[in-house]
Amino acid sequence: MFAFTQTTISGSLGRNLKPAALLLTAAMLMGASAHAAPQEQFQAGFAAYMQGQKGDSAAIDKAVAAFTAMLQAEPANPVLMAYAGSATTLQATTTMLPWKKMRYSEDGLAMLDKSLATLTPAHNAVMQHDLPGALDVRFIAANTFLAVPGFMNRAARGAKLLDEVVASPLLAQSPLEFRGAVWMRAAALAQTQSRPADARKFLTEVVNSKAPQADAASAQLKTLAP
Repeated sequence: MFAFTQTTISGSLGRNLKPAALLLTAAMLMGASAHAAPQEQFQAGFAAYMQGQKGDSAAIDKAVAAFTAMLQAEPANPVLMAYAGSATTLQATTTMLPWKKMRYSEDGLAMLDKSLATLTPAHNAVMQHDLPGALDVRFIAANTFLAVPGFMNRAARGAKLLDEVVASPLLAQSPLEFRGAVWMRAAALAQTQSRPADARKFLTEVVNSKAPQADAASAQLKTLAP
């Protein structure tokens, strides 16, 4: 299942944070892949990552440790690298020290950059979550880039990555929960950019496809100006 969440970063980063939205909220069955991490190990790290999204500092540290360990065993796995990077960025919420906030954010973003640079056509195959690895990485990066403060200059790239996920032919082959999450995130971004027609289009797609987010999309449609 996929749903909206909002990540908050305290201190100077927190005051500038934009809604992250649409991060995974429950583990999905993993597809078979030679490059996928063992299911039990991945699910444990993923559960900690999702708990960390709720503001649990201990869970964030646990997620970083888990994905770092998995990445050491599979250093060429861009999905693991993306989760490790996103979780590291979340560590900015666990400290009041400005220099640590910046270090965690910059280190996490650097890992996300590397995970994106690592993608090849081979990563269009299913890896974790029954998702094509390339889509998973781009969506994780898009959400994280759109969440960090504006002074880190990641919003434009985050929006571009989200557009790439929306336009990818692989999206139609992905689980409905993921498609709904992507459309909801695209709708949220469209609203923040004063593009109500695009927001309506994405929300209508969620409703018409009967995705798990259909009720939320329907409620949001009622709030949009005609």
